[in-house]
Amino acid sequence: MKKLYEKSELTFAIVLIVVYCMLQSLAYSLNAVTGIEYFVNGIFNIVLTVIIFGFIKKNDLSERYGLCKPDVPASSFLWYIPLLILASHNLWNGAAINFPPADTLCYICNMFFVGFVEEVIFRGFLFRAIAKDNVKEAVIISSVTFGLGHILNLFNGSGMGVVENLCQICGAIAIGFLFVTIFYRGGSLIPCIITHSAINMVSVFSNEAGMTDEKRILFSLSRMAIVVVYTLILTKTLPKKQ
Repeated sequence: MKKLYEKSELTFAIVLIVVYCMLQSLAYSLNAVTGIEYFVNGIFNIVLTVIIFGFIKKNDLSERYGLCKPDVPASSFLWYIPLLILASHNLWNGAAINFPPADTLCYICNMFFVGFVEEVIFRGFLFRAIAKDNVKEAVIISSVTFGLGHILNLFNGSGMGVVENLCQICGAIAIGFLFVTIFYRGGSLIPCIITHSAINMVSVFSNEAGMTDEKRILFSLSRMAIVVVYTLILTKTLPKKQ
């Protein structure tokens, strides 16, 4: 890992993203073998988290990839209140128990670590690699790549429908812009990791009863409105560079 990283940070980021997407999709198909939803995914993401975290710590890269306290006080981020609202969006249609206890536990565990892995590889490795030459390109590429990566949910056995997936992709791109703004302007990826993990974990209790395509689109647009307004506020009020 270190040799590839030292040779090219961008290549390292791209390889890591490709490996992550391929193995995550493979894990979905292997869950049926265990009889427990998200069991294999959970194991995979725990192992990948340990590897990535160990690599960052061993090579003293915590500050570069935001595994540290923010440089900017919470008040400048409006105490992250908009992030709390975003973290609850999967419950806007109510809550429900969708899986047996073991499956629910595996889902929550898996999604907790997914938040860490995806933030570090997309907002950390990929963004930092491109930002060395062009920050604006880094913001756009890391955000759009993160969003488009969710198209795999149509084919990896997650059971997601087309409209739901499109809403997820658009929402992920918008949130990608917000998270990279928080990271770049505040110097810390931790608020993004916590919010990302919370969004993922809470989704296990989302209520699909009565969730029409129209309502799904309305919720998605409302979420994107919060993201856009919050991003614009931070862009205008926070320092341009760490």
